Amino acid sequence: MPVVLLISGSGPQDRNETIYNHRPFLVLADYLTRQGIAVLRVDDRGVGKSTGDFSQATSEDFASDVLAGIEYLKTRKEINPEQIGLIGHSEGGLIAPMVAVKSPDVAFIVLMAGTGLTGEEILYLQGALIYRAMGVSEEDIIKNRQFNEKIFSVLKEEEDSEIAEERLRQMFMEDWEKMSDEKKEQIGDPEVFLKAQLQSLLSPWLKFFLIYDPKPTLSKVKCPVLAINGEKDLQVPPKENLSAIEEALKVGGNQNYTIKELPNLNHLFQTAQTGLPAEYAKIEET
Repeated sequence: MPVVLLISGSGPQDRNETIYNHRPFLVLADYLTRQGIAVLRVDDRGVGKSTGDFSQATSEDFASDVLAGIEYLKTRKEINPEQIGLIGHSEGGLIAPMVAVKSPDVAFIVLMAGTGLTGEEILYLQGALIYRAMGVSEEDIIKNRQFNEKIFSVLKEEEDSEIAEERLRQMFMEDWEKMSDEKKEQIGDPEVFLKAQLQSLLSPWLKFFLIYDPKPTLSKVKCPVLAINGEKDLQVPPKENLSAIEEALKVGGNQNYTIKELPNLNHLFQTAQTGLPAEYAKIEET
């Protein structure tokens, strides 16, 4: 029988890609198995029953985990080795093309809110869209981008992690001095906030994500591709990313692809009002 391997989005995810009590991969697996398609779902490395260290891993490392999953599927007698596909959501849609280029066993890939731009470009677009939907002023949106540009510059250019940490700490404390009392109250203890921020910012994953451009890899994908995005996706904006994915596939001469923007759906492919992440938990639909 044919099989698909599900690849989760960013952050430590279990096999169901559980988020706010939604289990999108469980829903996908249920539907696909009812259609006669086997599904392999796995906990991310270092999550649930999977071993390994999540904190030091990059998207490239997760791609190697998917390759291991493909090798496992090839040992199963009930699986047709000619019909192994990948479905990746969000970061999983970044990883699936990496795997398809490395493994001739991949028969097709589905990119659900996959990225076609560098992580840095995505984060600038994402930040502006989310703040705009929240009613933040254009002036503050510009200030936020300028601050992030400084942070990302340090992360991309500074090889010494201790120096990078010190530079980021200094930037945050300078920003803290300029903050309103209201915002300071929202943040709470600046040291606790800063420690959490630094842990996230200095991870190998973020540095890789900021710099990695998926287009050269997408241009090498020769198998069939389905790329879909929700119209109201504020995390991976559909127009910019779908057009970049299509352009890269065309550059590589791959004509066997379908690109679709789905109306009224958010990043989790829920029917949404605004698309804001704050809405995810409030929507009953998975």
